Amino acid sequence: MEKLIFFDAKPYEIEAFRPYAEQGEFDLRFVDARLTPDTAPLSAGADGVCVFVNDTVDAAVIDILQKNGVRALGLRCAGFNNVDLAHAYGRIHVTHVPAYSPYAVAEHAMALLLTSVRRIHKAYLRTRDSNFSLSGLVGFDLHGKTIGVVGTGRIGQAFISICRGFGMNVIAYDKYPKPDGDIDYVSLEELYRTSDIISFHCPLTEDTRHLFSRQTLPLLKRGVILINTSRGALVDSEALLTGIKDRIIGAACLDVYEEEGDIFFEDRSGHIIDDDTLARLISMPNVLLTSHQAFLTREALDAIAKTTMQNFRDLLRNGFSENELCYRCGRIDVCRREKRQRCF
Repeated sequence: MEKLIFFDAKPYEIEAFRPYAEQGEFDLRFVDARLTPDTAPLSAGADGVCVFVNDTVDAAVIDILQKNGVRALGLRCAGFNNVDLAHAYGRIHVTHVPAYSPYAVAEHAMALLLTSVRRIHKAYLRTRDSNFSLSGLVGFDLHGKTIGVVGTGRIGQAFISICRGFGMNVIAYDKYPKPDGDIDYVSLEELYRTSDIISFHCPLTEDTRHLFSRQTLPLLKRGVILINTSRGALVDSEALLTGIKDRIIGAACLDVYEEEGDIFFEDRSGHIIDDDTLARLISMPNVLLTSHQAFLTREALDAIAKTTMQNFRDLLRNGFSENELCYRCGRIDVCRREKRQRCF
């Protein structure tokens, strides 16, 4: 029976994977600690290691995993910016979950937008104190507003459908536009210039890091609302703060933060936050922040568990997984997955 070690495992994830542990097909072990060079030795004797978005899978960690005999690394998420895929090539096979519930993330993005625009969070706190005043709670209609969607993968397309249901004018930017679709693609500069609301739904790569930066600010409409439920480093946090303080950005709805690794997913209520940038963002009255929970629905967790376990089953027993990642996958013409073979 193959042994799998799950790092940074939270109770809601363990619950989703528990049925697979009870089936006895694999020996599943759950570790509360994040994967780092210090905790990587815990992988000794494991056939596979499972990680999440804030685990560190750099060259040092990969070398330890390989030395310990780990054959497969399974990401229980779509993003893989925390993995050194170039170093993993030839050493350890890596899989991810390319799609689990695009609706979960898209619906959370809209929930953040509606909460911010209609001041729902502020109204809730007031009524809890028996304050029923409406002063300061004036919002605006989403109908007729222009929303710019950056990234039109499955999540971006789901979000576009929701926005159209509100009667919004949708424009989009994607480095690889969907052919033969009904999406109105524009340049990124035009999207920044004309959007009342901007929402990011693209992966984090070297090309997309700080896609929103200080150079972006002069292009924006005054009062624009920014939404990011994708990856924190798409947005330069200092530039975001500058835009807020200069009254360029009317509101920010964030589910991710570029330096979230040591903060998110944990209860820090009894601690002082050392990250001054995050502390300043939280203090802003027009910033709405959730802690990377956009994916967190029962449907998404079940889908993540199902695909993750299938990835391990395919790699460790069948020798091939359609969800394998490698640094050569940009060259689809030479990708071995087209021939249903391992990447190496």
